[in-house]
Amino acid sequence: MNLIIDVGNTNVKLAVFEDFELFEKQVVKHKDFLKEVNRILDKYPIISQGILSSVGQLNNEDVQYVASTISLLILNSEIKLPFKNLYKTPKTLGVDRIALVSASVQQFSNTNVLIIDAGTCITYDFINAQNDYLGGAISPGIRLRYQSLHNLTANLPLLDSEQPESLTGNTTDSSIHSGVVFGVLKEIDGVIDAYKEKYSDLTVILTGGDTNFLSKQLKNGIFANSNFLLEGLNFILEYNTQ
Repeated sequence: MNLIIDVGNTNVKLAVFEDFELFEKQVVKHKDFLKEVNRILDKYPIISQGILSSVGQLNNEDVQYVASTISLLILNSEIKLPFKNLYKTPKTLGVDRIALVSASVQQFSNTNVLIIDAGTCITYDFINAQNDYLGGAISPGIRLRYQSLHNLTANLPLLDSEQPESLTGNTTDSSIHSGVVFGVLKEIDGVIDAYKEKYSDLTVILTGGDTNFLSKQLKNGIFANSNFLLEGLNFILEYNTQ
């Protein structure tokens, strides 16, 4: 069995896989990481290996503890990947994006795939049917857009994400909701349309924390999978330990 560790800026996602089947997933704060790892290892004593992907900060002593308990692979741009990386600055490519592209290789091989990760940032990653990763784009996510309107202006309130009732807002709050949510939806649909002009047989994956909020509002057909990154990390681990 495999232990998958995805360290974000706020939370840590922990998952247990056997082969490619997800058995358990937990989301914890950084301070509770080690306690949850120990609980999982006690529950699944046959876990022998794991992978750690980090875009946030985790205590080095905690990482060393896990590495002393199981065989732990640290994801970076130097390890063996299941695709050809044509990014011009491969060392700056986020480990989360590497994992997402890897998941697409496992689940949609020999296919043109656009992966959209809607979280703190919205990332777009494209891999073609020849297994070449070409790159993508990064833009502010929904929460960042609400926060920037509040933080960079004098009078606009900080709101929680909410589906706007109308395209035309008739209050400040409803205008913000319309601008943020419809702005994100039109951006995502526009990017998908642009890729479809070049690749008519395009497969689109939507993942990330805002998957459920966005998936039913997009006009383009997509595959929604909130566990796509975890599945990609598990595939990279299997790929490097065969």
